[in-house]
Amino acid sequence: MAQLKILICGAGIAGPALAFWLSKLGHDVTVIERFPALRTTGLQIDLRGHGIEVMRRMGLEQSFRAKSVKEQGLEVVDRSGRRRAYFPANRSGKGLQSFTTDFEILRGDLCQLLYSATVDRVKYVFGTSLEGITDHDGYVEALFSDGRKENFDLIVGADGQGSRTRRLILDPDAADPFHPLGVYIAYFTIPQPIRGDEYLATIYVAPQRRFVFTRRHNAREIQVYLACKPDSNRLKNAQKGDVMEEKSGFAEIFRGAGWQAEDIIKSLEHADDFYCERLGLVKLDCWSRGRVVLLGDAAFCPSATTGMGTTCSLVGAYILAGEIGKRCRGGSGVDTDGSATKDALSSAFKAYEQRFRPFIDQVQKGLSDGPSVWDQIPSTSFGIAVLNFLLAIASFFRLDVLARLVLREDVKGWALPDYDEMM
Repeated sequence: MAQLKILICGAGIAGPALAFWLSKLGHDVTVIERFPALRTTGLQIDLRGHGIEVMRRMGLEQSFRAKSVKEQGLEVVDRSGRRRAYFPANRSGKGLQSFTTDFEILRGDLCQLLYSATVDRVKYVFGTSLEGITDHDGYVEALFSDGRKENFDLIVGADGQGSRTRRLILDPDAADPFHPLGVYIAYFTIPQPIRGDEYLATIYVAPQRRFVFTRRHNAREIQVYLACKPDSNRLKNAQKGDVMEEKSGFAEIFRGAGWQAEDIIKSLEHADDFYCERLGLVKLDCWSRGRVVLLGDAAFCPSATTGMGTTCSLVGAYILAGEIGKRCRGGSGVDTDGSATKDALSSAFKAYEQRFRPFIDQVQKGLSDGPSVWDQIPSTSFGIAVLNFLLAIASFFRLDVLARLVLREDVKGWALPDYDEMM
């Protein structure tokens, strides 16, 4: 196979996953990241369905499990902290995963795992971003934030839901492909020594559609997630990245919510790993333009609502690399100077989208059309009591309704392709 010179923007999960496969195929891969070092922050994420199989094909299952969080399941509690329902993790290896999967890991640990698996054969450049793109007949020119210019056969934007690469290839008057759901989630950790030996996820639904969610990943501290669809303007008007104002907005909304909310609000003030996410989807008519293609949240962010963000990134990276490997080989699709022709890349990008869009369409289906799952949660104390009662019945009969009705793991009629070039 002729070697391609490839630039990947973003060293989160999708970018290094793609770099893993492309470098295995023998290509010259550079990954740039605008942060000055590998970002090993972030709370708990998981793999589901086809994402688990891709991770296994990467040969990373043993390393993944060595870093995995041993969460035992999800409990639902009421205002006083009394358990109303419990849904254990599915450890059988069969069927759909529960809310807690058999493959839970901290985001930073997965980023480090992918980086370690690629750093010996991939060039990483930190503290650098892509500022401009010029598409030529035989190559694409990248302009970097430090003023340098360099030519590549193709560029991949794997730089998140607010992708700079995406903005560079869309027309100036194009509609914003990010569709907000109106939901805000705060992520942070607080010190809380373990009592006993239980590693549990706990969710409390408060009136006015407020959610307090905690998870334990070690014996010293817990992860906290505060989720809401606010009516107040303070959080809505907080500028993205204005941590003090975002914290104040969450504190205002969750004051008096019940359960452990007051203690959590006090700890929130001192949390140094706070992050506020504005939930939404990214929906594009086409994931590529010329010699530039998008991957992960930059192309098809499904939102945390689906539980499929990490899985979509890994599966998408596998398919994009597989289609490039199949079509951009020596002889058919490579110019005499070694750069891939636009026709060969166009064919690969088209196949990537044809194979993977049916998967993404199922994961995103209905999320931005009409009431979302957040709107269907009761907002009154009476409604929440009824919800907890129904969840208790489901728990008694071992019906994992949360995973089946909320999460989008069950992608029907879609099979993970095989690529001989990558095996």
